[in-house]
Amino acid sequence: MGTARSEADFEAFYAASNRRLLGHVYAMVGDLAEAEDALQEAYARAWQRWGRVAAYEDPEAWVRTVAFRIAVSSWRRTANRLRAHRRGARPDVQPGTSPDHLALVAALRAIPADQRQAIVLHHLVGRTVDEIALETGAPTGTVKSRLARGRRALAGHVSEYADENEEAENYV
Repeated sequence: MGTARSEADFEAFYAASNRRLLGHVYAMVGDLAEAEDALQEAYARAWQRWGRVAAYEDPEAWVRTVAFRIAVSSWRRTANRLRAHRRGARPDVQPGTSPDHLALVAALRAIPADQRQAIVLHHLVGRTVDEIALETGAPTGTVKSRLARGRRALAGHVSEYADENEEAENYV
């Protein structure tokens, strides 16, 4: 009976979190197919460890972190292939995806992965600096620095961050 209960709990967790986490990972990764692959692998790992992961204060944070790490690892292994693919590829356009969202994802692609992760976790997921530090394992000062640098880098690409660029200095 315990196995059936844990399976039902995992299925409920997956159903409740999949779309939201896909949005987060897509924003961090910048490629929908890669985000989907990384997230599915993260869910598979969560299922293998569901007894432990379910007991965490925030299982979604665990899955999101694992998915991001999987994507980064994939980037490192296939950097040359991805660059060649992206040179000739058009942006992923999904039904219901707004031009603003596509512009934001394109701008996020232009900044380093650690800054992109901090920006997405803070502005799209709504995490505090302390929560981001806990989730990523980075010191809070590093998270603040990544947010400030990320905002400065995005300022030239996304007008929303041009106004916030002055406020970003408060995080350093």
